[in-house]
Amino acid sequence: MAFRRRTKSYPLFSQEFIIHNHADIGFCLVLCVLIGLMFEVTAKTAFLFILPQYNISVPTADSETVHYHYGPKDLVTILFYVVITIIFHAVVQEYILDKISKRLHLSKVKHSKFNESGQLLVFHLSAVAWCFYVIVTEGYLTNPRSLWEDYPHVYLSFQVKFFYLGQLAYWLHSLPELYFQKVRKEEVPRQLQYICLYLLHITGAYLLNLSRLGLILLLLQYSTEALFHMARLFHFADENNERLFNAWAAVFGVTRLFILTLAVLTIGFGLARVENQVFDPEKGNFNTLPCRLGMLLLVCVAQAWLMWRFIHSQLRHWREYWKEQSAKRRVSAVPRLPAKLLKREPGYHENGVVKAENGTSSRTKKLKSP
Repeated sequence: MAFRRRTKSYPLFSQEFIIHNHADIGFCLVLCVLIGLMFEVTAKTAFLFILPQYNISVPTADSETVHYHYGPKDLVTILFYVVITIIFHAVVQEYILDKISKRLHLSKVKHSKFNESGQLLVFHLSAVAWCFYVIVTEGYLTNPRSLWEDYPHVYLSFQVKFFYLGQLAYWLHSLPELYFQKVRKEEVPRQLQYICLYLLHITGAYLLNLSRLGLILLLLQYSTEALFHMARLFHFADENNERLFNAWAAVFGVTRLFILTLAVLTIGFGLARVENQVFDPEKGNFNTLPCRLGMLLLVCVAQAWLMWRFIHSQLRHWREYWKEQSAKRRVSAVPRLPAKLLKREPGYHENGVVKAENGTSSRTKKLKSP
């Protein structure tokens, strides 16, 4: 990993060199962009990497408010924050997770899962706090009708757009991290599934101008995932600790119900009552019946798939638990054979020979013939 003292040097730009120094290389790229801010010639290009683009000033009664919308230049900004996320990933791995895992003495399989849950727990906790702050400051909790009123929500505030760019940057950075972290081949398909699922939903909410609904759904999903990875880490420290897993199992089903309810309420009923129902991609309006059905179908299929995986894993866990319990009962039900009592000869032993109580040997002496 990056920032680690190394005792072995690798050939320049070899595979091992890139894996062990990828965060240092990314830090150099970020430093080059920051240095570009110091010169007037390159400052405009440097701002393209750092700040969200496509800002518009909207006049209000008191002053002007700056709003943003999306465009192709967002890909450059996302790429820059992908590199920054890779650097933060290396810092968390080096200074937090590696130190904890050394004390736990985990196997290779558990060590890989521990690193995965540790990274995702840090991300989900920070994302929950960030998402909750954005929702409260934007007033979406106090006014639920704002989820579908005045659709399409083309113009976004700075914090809403920056939040979506940060989420896309994090999940895109997870793809090269599969290579940098040397994830086992058996784990790659499973991780690719949830990475692509997050990218699909976040990108859909961003491009289809459903950013308000996406914030609420991400808050629910991230809260549940944070509880799961927290329970997983506590389980690695103490294998008998199952309380957090039980709490997560209860919260998981409730979260699926809330997500489906909000999606149906917003897309199925709220957007259906909006007057402007014309397909106009240039104005960002996708409020038509086929689009709404496609959005609902995507959300419902994703939640059904997650629920099926959850039920399947819970049934497998219960089967393994009952097998262990039945095996313990069989072992306890087997009658123990009584220990055989050894009949000892009178006297005591000395040098392997039984001596009589008077000091003579217990063996019969042969009489010499006269």
